[in-house]
Parts: sequence; C-alpha cells; structure tokens
Amino acid sequence: MTRNQELLDQAEAVLVANYRPLPITLVRGEGCHLFDADGARYLDLMGGIATAALGHCHPKVTAALEEQARKLWHVSNLFGSEPKIRLAEQLVANCFADRVFFCNSGAEANEAALKCARRFHAERGDPRPEFVAFDGSFHGRTLFTVSATGQPAYWKGFEPVVSGFRFAPFGDLDAVREQVSERTAAILVEPVQGESGVWPAPPGFLAGLREIADASGALLIFDEVQCGMGRMGTLFAHEHEGVSPDLMTLAKALGNGIPIGALCATEACAEILVPGSHASTFGGNPLACAAASAVMTELVEGGVLEQSRQAGAHLEAKLDALAASLGDRVVEVRGRGLLRAIECAGPVAAVIEGCLRAGVLVISAGESVVRLAPPLIIGEAEIDTGIGVLEGAIREALG
Repeated sequence: MTRNQELLDQAEAVLVANYRPLPITLVRGEGCHLFDADGARYLDLMGGIATAALGHCHPKVTAALEEQARKLWHVSNLFGSEPKIRLAEQLVANCFADRVFFCNSGAEANEAALKCARRFHAERGDPRPEFVAFDGSFHGRTLFTVSATGQPAYWKGFEPVVSGFRFAPFGDLDAVREQVSERTAAILVEPVQGESGVWPAPPGFLAGLREIADASGALLIFDEVQCGMGRMGTLFAHEHEGVSPDLMTLAKALGNGIPIGALCATEACAEILVPGSHASTFGGNPLACAAASAVMTELVEGGVLEQSRQAGAHLEAKLDALAASLGDRVVEVRGRGLLRAIECAGPVAAVIEGCLRAGVLVISAGESVVRLAPPLIIGEAEIDTGIGVLEGAIREALG
C-alpha cells in the first residue's frame, strides 16, 4: 500500500465526510509546486483556491511566521499587538478604508459586514433589515452568509435561511433598482463571482451599484475574498472600475494560507462597532497578522503586482489559443487576471482527474467549468506547461 493510500484510509476513518478530496495527500509545498506523500510533484494552478498568492512556503512569509512564533502567539483582543496594528496600517494606506476589523475567514468577514450594515442604519433610527445580493454569488457557509449566497443548492437542509435577502441577476442594474427600497441596508456584491463560474462584473456595473446605493441610502459592500489581493493585477479587484465601497471583505490570499479575514470600513461604518457589538477571539492573532503583513509588503513593494499583471496577460493569451485549438469542446474562456474559467461542452470531472494524473492541479467552478487561480508568482514556462496538460486532458475527456 502506498503512503498516499494509507493516509487516505486513515482520513476516511476519522474525518467528517463533507469534502470529496482528490486521491492524494499533500505533504510539502515549494513555490508553485506541491508534493504528495509518495513524492510525486504537482504544478498548482488552483493556489489553494485562490489563497496561496505568493506560492507555497514563500521565504519572506515563512520568516515572518518564524520570527513572530518566537515572540508572541496570542493575547486576545483585550490587548493590542504590533502585528495587528502594522497590518491595519498597511491596509488603510492602500485602500479606501479608514479602519479594519480582523477575524479568521471570509465567511466571518462577510458576517461582520452584514451585521455592521444592519447596525449602521439601526443606530441612526432607520432600521433596515434587508439586503440585495446576486444570483450565482457565494459569500460563505455560516447561516447568515449562506443566506446571502445566491445559489439555493447551498441552502439545502439548512432552511429556514435568514430572512431579508433579495436577489437580482448579476450585471442587471435595472433589476437591482427594482429590488432596492427604503428597507435595504446594503448591496452585497463580488466584483468577480468565483464559485459559480468566474464571472467578472460587466463594465459600469459596480459604478451603477454605487449610484443606486447612494440614491437609496444603502451601503455598498464588496466581497473580495476570492478576487482581491492582487489576483486581478491590482491590489483590489474594484480598482479596475474606479469605484469604492463602504465596506470590503478580504481573506484567502491575505494570509497566503494562514487563516485570517478582514473587514475594511469607512469611518462612518466603523464607528458603530462599539465595544461589545462584535468580536472574534482569534481575530488579529499575532501570527496571522505577521504573515499577512509580509504578504502585503510583497504585493505593494516587492513587485508581485507587476508579476501578476504579466502572468495574467500570458495566461489570457494561452487560454485564447487553447479555445481556438479545441473548437466546440470549449464553450467560452473568461475571467480576469489570474482568476480564469474554461467552460467546456460537458462535465469536467474527468478533465480534473486527467490533469491530476499528469501532475497539474486544477479545480471546478460548476459541473462544466474548470477554474484556474494559480499563485501570482507563476512564470510563463509554468503557465505553458499547465495549459498544455489542460488541453490534453480536455481532448481526452471530451473526445
């Protein structure tokens, strides 16, 4: 029995079966590559689902963690800590926000944003219990955030979901206007929808949402958990549209795999989260914040954003060529930067398995969509290798 199989058998015996893992167990990572328990090497084109922005075991993030691990791990939010303050300063200096609340995940960040929006209006004597979100969206797995998710399949078995959510087709401003009322606390949107198939917001859509929110008195929330932190070639995805929200949520790539989430807020929104209104035991953990601070430094000062832009352009060209080569096997390629989708003319489970056998890791975003979200540091040669394997896997799976 291989070591991979031994570990898979052990996992099956003790873990809750709410995941469907691929038939390998990963034990080590280096840059854009991962290694399984039997020593096989894989090119990572999924980046831990858009999380390992700087690749695996990045030396500067590793050094930041090691240094902080020798100093301080946890103190609770009854005290301040240097890494938390430093990271908040970096975020505030590089986005619209005046203040930051730290937590542990994207779901927690979105939960905080939704609570903040309701409380914002309640504190002004204008309770607004409703939200407008979008078909195809994904915002998390807590009961509040799954209720905000515009994919009813995620609600199954958890009903009744939290009330107050209205959904509009993604990209349809007229439909949003019909849903917004004096009861709307906020409009919640991903600048690029990830889980439903990688759908960038149409040009002008985010600006239109800003206008609708301002006219109605609602807040505007951007969920950048998957599409933010350099993946679009800019630090934040909404920069492409020149539009700023009132609240923005981050996680995933913020810590390069170390669990951390953040709610970035304007002063007007932040001031309503007074002591006792919201909290997170591990939010702002010194280890997580030290890692995230190193990530921010690399993105802002280390040239990674330029790397991301160049890699995104090369990936786009390679995918266009792939689509032309594969003809009607491919319905569409879409996305932006280093978050891309290849919609195929059939189920992609066999495509993903074929890539795995050939040493390349990709992920789906729906039954017929292959999603790519590689590390931002990926090189052109690695992209060429990965897309070559992907093309072969699509030919084999779809004939």
